[in-house]
Amino acid sequence: MAKAPVLTPRAEDFPRWYQDLIGKAELADNGPVRGTMVIRPYGYGLWERMQQEMDARIKETGAQNAYFPLLIPQSYLTKEAEHVEGFAPELAVVTHGGGKELEEPVVVRPTSETIVNEYFSKWVQSYRDLPLLINQWANVVRWELRPRVFLRTTEFLWQEGHTAHATYEEARAFAARIQSEVYGDFLKNVLAADHVSGRKTVKERFAGAVNTLTLESMMGDGKALQMVTSHELGQNFARAFHTRYLSRDGSQEYVWQTSWGSTTRMVGALVMMHGDDDGLRVPPRLATVQAVVLAVKDDAAVLARVHAIGERLREAGVRVRVDDRTDVPFGRRAVDWELKGVPVRIEVGPRDLENGTAVLVRRIPGTKEPVTAEALPALLPGMLEDDQALLLEQSRRRREDRTVEVTTVEEAAEAASTGWARVPWATLGPEGEARLAEQGVSVRCLVAADGSVPESDDQPGNVAVVGRAY
Repeated sequence: MAKAPVLTPRAEDFPRWYQDLIGKAELADNGPVRGTMVIRPYGYGLWERMQQEMDARIKETGAQNAYFPLLIPQSYLTKEAEHVEGFAPELAVVTHGGGKELEEPVVVRPTSETIVNEYFSKWVQSYRDLPLLINQWANVVRWELRPRVFLRTTEFLWQEGHTAHATYEEARAFAARIQSEVYGDFLKNVLAADHVSGRKTVKERFAGAVNTLTLESMMGDGKALQMVTSHELGQNFARAFHTRYLSRDGSQEYVWQTSWGSTTRMVGALVMMHGDDDGLRVPPRLATVQAVVLAVKDDAAVLARVHAIGERLREAGVRVRVDDRTDVPFGRRAVDWELKGVPVRIEVGPRDLENGTAVLVRRIPGTKEPVTAEALPALLPGMLEDDQALLLEQSRRRREDRTVEVTTVEEAAEAASTGWARVPWATLGPEGEARLAEQGVSVRCLVAADGSVPESDDQPGNVAVVGRAY
C-alpha cells in the first residue's frame, strides 16, 4: 500500500491542506473561545520577524510607537456614524466589571481611530504639533462569524498607524507612502509576495474613510487576500472629535488624517502563497531559521562536525539551527523541518564525514546535492538570495497566468472560479459590482490603465480587479 501523505494534497482539498499545515508545522492551535487562536513559538517567530521588518520601515517614515487602551468607551464609537455602523456587527461589549454593571459599556477595540482621536484632540494645538505620526503594535477583537486560523480570527495581532496632518495633500501623500515604502517594500522584498496595488471601491472602503488603498495578493488556489490597507480619513474623525490646530495665519483648522494596518493574517498568506504539498516554504529573508544542520546518526565525530558547520554559518551571517536530536529518527526530523519550510537543510552522516561533504537540501527549488562542507559558508548566502527571488517570481507568474481580461459581469464571475479577472470599471460600475457580490465575487481594487493607483474612483481608464477572496 502507498504511504499516506503527511498533508492533504492541495488539489484535493485546499482548505483542509491549510488546516493540516497550520497544525503539523506547529504554527497555531484553535483557542478555547470560538474564533480565537494560540500562536505557537514557530508561528510567533515568523510574526516577530514580520514585526521587525515592518517596524523598521514604519520608523523610517518618522512614525513613533505608542500604546492606547484595549477598552474604549462605547460613546466614542458613536461619534462617527459611518464608523460605528461599519463595525457594529463585530463589536465585543463589556457591560460588567468588578462584579458591578458599568455606568457606560465599554467596547473591546476593533480598531483605535476613536480613542486615538480623543487624544490627538488634546495633543494637537498648533501647526507646530503637525504632522503627528503614531503607530502601535497591539491586539484587537472583531467578532467573526466564520473564523479561520490566521485569516479571520476573533482576536488578532496587528500594527495600526494613525497620523494627523495640516493639509489634505500631505495626508494623502503619507497614506500613499505607507502603502508603497512600508507595505509594498515589505511584501516584495521580505515576504516575496507578488501583489497588486490599488484603490478600494466605495463599497469596499474602510468605514469612516474617504479613500482606502490596498495591496492584494493571489493565493495558491487563485483566491485573493487583502494583505494590508492604508486609509485616507479626510476630516471625518477630526470633526467628530474636534481635532483642530491653530494655523500659521491664526485660524482654527481641522486636521487631515490617515490610518493604516497589517495583521497576523500575513502568516496565513505566507502559508497559502508559498506552501506546497510538502509543507511551508519560508522566504529566506523572513525565515527565523534559514538553515538547519542535521546529524544523521549519534556519532561523536558527526556531532562535532554539525556543530562546527553551524558555527561557521553563524559567523557568515546565516540564521542557523543545529539539530543534534539523534534520539529522534532522522527521517522524522527531516520531514518536520520540511513541513516548517526552512530554506536549507544540511545533512551530515558518517559517510559525509569521510568524504568531507554534506548533503545540501534546498526547500524552495526542491534540489538535493552533495557539497564540500568547507564551501558552505561561501555558498549559502547567494543560494538564499536566489531562492528568495524564485519565490517572488513564482508568485508573480501565478497571478499573471491566472488573471484574464474580460468585458462582462458574466465573464468576470466565470474567471473568478479559477483566478482573477480584469474588467473596465466604466463597464462594471457599482451595479455590476453588486451583481458579482451576489455570486460571491468582489472587486478587490481599482487600478489605473498604466497599472498605477488611480487618483479617483472615476478616473478614465480605471480597471477593476475582481475575484473570490478570503
